Amino acid sequence: MSDISLSSSPHFAAEEEARQGIELLFFAYRDFTAEPDAILAHYGFGRAHHRVIHFVGRHPQMTVTELLGILRITKQSLNRVLGQLIRQEFILQRPGPNDRRQRLLELTAKGRELERELSEPQRTRVANAYCRAGGPAVKGFRKVLLGIIASDEDRRRFDRPQPKKR
Repeated sequence: MSDISLSSSPHFAAEEEARQGIELLFFAYRDFTAEPDAILAHYGFGRAHHRVIHFVGRHPQMTVTELLGILRITKQSLNRVLGQLIRQEFILQRPGPNDRRQRLLELTAKGRELERELSEPQRTRVANAYCRAGGPAVKGFRKVLLGIIASDEDRRRFDRPQPKKR
């Protein structure tokens, strides 16, 4: 039997790259969320509040059902977070124009300001990383992230034109 080093095995190399990718995601996520976490703490909010603010800001007039589909959390969990954001006037909830049972969500002026405050350090961090990496790397990174997303429906969201800036 030949003396083959594990490190020269293609399987080992692929596994090590995947493990390192996982570790990089953990470190990147830690740093990506640090500044917004500090801002959220001032309001007594957590990351669930941030996710709700983000998606409602990106998709004004989205329904509660659509938000539940994106976040994949229980209705009870969403109601706790959403109720707090509505009571503190960060989000406005209105009945749908055709179906009064439908609840449409949008950020208030106060909510838009908080969304901007939370996303600004993240946009800066991502933009700086994109500039350092260059166009081909950005396209590759996007492909990797889309490949990690399990749902075809969720991946298709990124085939659509993005919401217009306000």
